[in-house]
Amino acid sequence: MLEYSPESHAGQAGISVHISTDSSLSLPPSLPPSLPPSLPPSLPPSLPPSLPPSLPIFINNEWQDSVSGKTFPVYNPASGEQICEVQEAEKTIESMDSGKPFLPTLFVDLQGTIKTLRYYAGYADKIHGTSIPMDGDYLSFTRHEPIGVCGQIIPWNFPLMMTAWKLGPALACGNTVVLKPAQQTPLTCLYIGSLVKEAGFPPGVVNILPGFGPTAGAAIASHMGIDKVAFTGSTEVGKRIQEAAGKSNLKRVTLELGGKNPNIIFADADLDLAVEQAHQGVFFNAGQCCTAGSRIFVEEPIYEEFVRRSVERAKRRTVGSPFDPTTEQGPQISQEQQSRVLEFIRSGISEGARLECGGKALGLKGFFIEPTVFSNVKDDMRIAKEEIFGPVQQIMKFKTIDEVIERANNTEYGLVAAVFTSDITKAMTISTAMQAGTVWINCFNALSTQCPFGGYKMSGNGRELGDCGLKEYSEVKTITIKISAKNS
Repeated sequence: MLEYSPESHAGQAGISVHISTDSSLSLPPSLPPSLPPSLPPSLPPSLPPSLPPSLPIFINNEWQDSVSGKTFPVYNPASGEQICEVQEAEKTIESMDSGKPFLPTLFVDLQGTIKTLRYYAGYADKIHGTSIPMDGDYLSFTRHEPIGVCGQIIPWNFPLMMTAWKLGPALACGNTVVLKPAQQTPLTCLYIGSLVKEAGFPPGVVNILPGFGPTAGAAIASHMGIDKVAFTGSTEVGKRIQEAAGKSNLKRVTLELGGKNPNIIFADADLDLAVEQAHQGVFFNAGQCCTAGSRIFVEEPIYEEFVRRSVERAKRRTVGSPFDPTTEQGPQISQEQQSRVLEFIRSGISEGARLECGGKALGLKGFFIEPTVFSNVKDDMRIAKEEIFGPVQQIMKFKTIDEVIERANNTEYGLVAAVFTSDITKAMTISTAMQAGTVWINCFNALSTQCPFGGYKMSGNGRELGDCGLKEYSEVKTITIKISAKNS
């Protein structure tokens, strides 16, 4: 017999479910022969009296009420009657844990997480090798086999989505995982752990170990029993991980690291579109994004107008509580990060860039920074060379296409780039010339689960997402058989 329990009636997509049934709702009197004989002939007539009106969320192996206490109903499409109430879970945890505004977290992070897991779930039974024509009396074919134990180290800026980017392909390829969330943002990752248990994963397939980089992270990178490590974070830490992997068992390594990404705006671009996309490309997630288009190159004829409109847009940006639906920008992740960004702003001022707006911490409880815009930025300034990871926009001027290509590529990074123009020849010239893993034309941050993502140069190695992401989690084995004869 199946017994009612919170675990067996937990809902899908990371939310807790309270099942409310009626005694008239039951399974057919005779079950199909393919179903297990242990299934009950009907659902339980009522819930245990000890359960609350709506089940709370599951964190750290305990049920707890969500912070907001909000619920939403789920209806039976056949009758229109309410079946259950669901407490809002992951999106609330993510906003509370990382300071991300609630609505973008709901529509970007949570939806991206669901799409990624569904995409790779569909690949689980479609990973296979090929037969290979071979000289002589031989039959040859390949197998794609799991690498083994995969260490995965998750950043704090997109903890929920990055967990899916790592878990999805690793599990689809048949690996086991030891996953370390960032110490600043462990909650959603731990909650996913509870869902892994509810979903019935065998013990040991997914292991989540919160901790600090120098201890837990270093142990994953150097452990002789871990066969592969995947890391998203800073280039500095990525170098240490690659070194530790080489000094231990030469484990496979994929790294998605920093970026100082160029966004090139030509005079023939749709200026309204370019201004808004450049704004979102820098300030999304309070600037805490490896894809931030923080080096904006604007063609000379429209430079002053672009700066003026960009300043107006930055001044309209709403900064405040992540749970206020009008908020566009939340706080920085920590006081340490806030101080780091403010120090970059001071360096920009001292090196001669023009501070157009912002530049200060907001007088709010928490780690908020005003949306900041600099003009007259030179390529050799710190704010033009180093990854700031904050809400700071730098706008530079260029004259010719050859000049801007050289300047845009003059960086140790190569994660993404963008170009805005109405001329397809310019667009293709720029996109092929950029030393970057992704180039967007007349758009920004247009990421998709189906498209590979990763960097050139010191922005990392390997790719995530798409079918390329699967290749990072399997070993290819060639098998050759001696046969007496063959018809080929």
